[in-house]
Amino acid sequence: MGAQADQLKERTKQFAVRVVRAVEALPRKSSASIIGRQVLRSATSVAANYRAACRSRSRDEFVAKLGIVIEEGDETIFWLEMLVDTGLVPFKRMAGLLDEANQLVAIFTASKRTAEPRKSAIDNRQSEMVLP
Repeated sequence: MGAQADQLKERTKQFAVRVVRAVEALPRKSSASIIGRQVLRSATSVAANYRAACRSRSRDEFVAKLGIVIEEGDETIFWLEMLVDTGLVPFKRMAGLLDEANQLVAIFTASKRTAEPRKSAIDNRQSEMVLP
């Protein structure tokens, strides 16, 4: 993996750190605790699964792990929105995290789209070679 992958590893890790800090600052309510655990789990999963994707042994594995990163990123957006929509946290306080989560999902979605056609093209060439 190159410099861009290293930058994304650091960016996803810093995003997870910011979410940890935001969760620690949530009001002491049962609903905030439950939603906080969910957003904490999904946001840290984005960083952990991207690191795993970078260590993939094949393009198929890379694409599959990026799919997990995208799902966890989208789930993170959902839980951040829930914090705002339930009135537990003002939008102003979540705006930066929501923006970063949306940017990360967009980046990983584009990366997955880029990686998938190559896989399909390779599969098509291999299936053409097998024909009698």
